Amino acid sequence: MKIYADTSVFGGVFDREFSESSRQFFNEIDAGRFILATSAVVEAEIEPAPEKIRAFFAKYAESAQIMDISEEALELRLNYIKSGVVTEASLDDALHVAIATVSGCELIVSWNFRHIVHFDKIPKYNAVNVLNGHGHIGIYSPLEVIQYDNL
Repeated sequence: MKIYADTSVFGGVFDREFSESSRQFFNEIDAGRFILATSAVVEAEIEPAPEKIRAFFAKYAESAQIMDISEEALELRLNYIKSGVVTEASLDDALHVAIATVSGCELIVSWNFRHIVHFDKIPKYNAVNVLNGHGHIGIYSPLEVIQYDNL
């Protein structure tokens, strides 16, 4: 299963609240349970982060599928904005979902509960996806996709 991880998941490894679940998610990547996908957007957002986050990302960037920002993803992002899923203030958040969608990821994981992993936003993202000829994408926090018997 190919899963797109946004910037918050990499940073979550070093956040007290999200560390355990984030680390377990990456342990499952290491074990081959998931194929990790991320993007040039994550690379850009990681650049100003503390060194420990940049180093952690670099470790996974070597083996992850790094998705480019395609015209198709930019168009889908614009459709999320036009449809009111998120505002223009959340362009990068919408772009994460768009890149994951057009890249054929089954899931996107994020700790962004305001603009991505939100009960009201998830069906709207998927409605826009379907209206634009794409399939549904699962949108979850890492906590929702990890195996609990490993904790």
